[in-house]
Amino acid sequence: MNIGRVVSLHRYPVKSLGGETLTSTTVTTNGLPGDRAWAVRDEERGGIRGAKRFPELMTASARYRKEPADLGSSVASITLPDGTEFDTDDPDAELHLSKLVGAPITFWALRPPEDLEHYRRGRPLLDDPREEARRVFARTADEPMPNLQGFPKELIKYESMPGTYFDAYPILLVTTRSLDYLAERRPTSRWDPRRFRPNVLIETESAAAFPERQWVNRRVRIGTAVFQVMRTCPRCAMTTHRFADLPADPGIMRSLVRDADGDLGVYATVAEPGRMTARDTVELLD
Repeated sequence: MNIGRVVSLHRYPVKSLGGETLTSTTVTTNGLPGDRAWAVRDEERGGIRGAKRFPELMTASARYRKEPADLGSSVASITLPDGTEFDTDDPDAELHLSKLVGAPITFWALRPPEDLEHYRRGRPLLDDPREEARRVFARTADEPMPNLQGFPKELIKYESMPGTYFDAYPILLVTTRSLDYLAERRPTSRWDPRRFRPNVLIETESAAAFPERQWVNRRVRIGTAVFQVMRTCPRCAMTTHRFADLPADPGIMRSLVRDADGDLGVYATVAEPGRMTARDTVELLD
């Protein structure tokens, strides 16, 4: 069944930094080559961290000067908000990024999945676990916490699945219909796709509020790649931060909780590697 078409493709070389838009890409069993291939580590509290801990990371961006290898961490170029540019293998990369976030951090390529200590969660910012969760997910005291059932159990101990820097799964699909629906309910906010960091932004003819939710536990083909849709994506404080030309906007999360149960987009794994391009047809296989 034809359910839409690709509007744009996106890759994020460094976890939580802005990424790049692609016209086409290979898809491997690990996702898009070079996606989330680098990350920073918090040297005060430990653990690989992103913009939930260091929101300043979102004000920088990263791109590849040439196509990255299918596996591992190819060299990427980082641009800071003041225009400073450097490569991920620059000996001063940690100094630049520590200055950006105002805290001591180290900068890491992917490590093998056996290096469990590298991926282990660091100490939270707040001692109260519930308050820490509210901080991470930008929830007010009267709002429900997200439903996290069904995520891999490894994420209790580790910041990401060992061997990766993905929050949970390698692919995120978002439809323009979902963004339009939320914009109708909160027109004072800018529902820019960049806030939600999809790998694939999809246009569909569906009148449903959130069409991609109908794909959960089903397979979707885009180009020659096939994805297994796993679950909806609970949204966190990152959606509310300022970066580029987008202002800080706590109202984004108020609307997500009220109008979308706090979720936007769907996570997927790669069932069949292949290749996809912008404007590809999106098909529901089962």
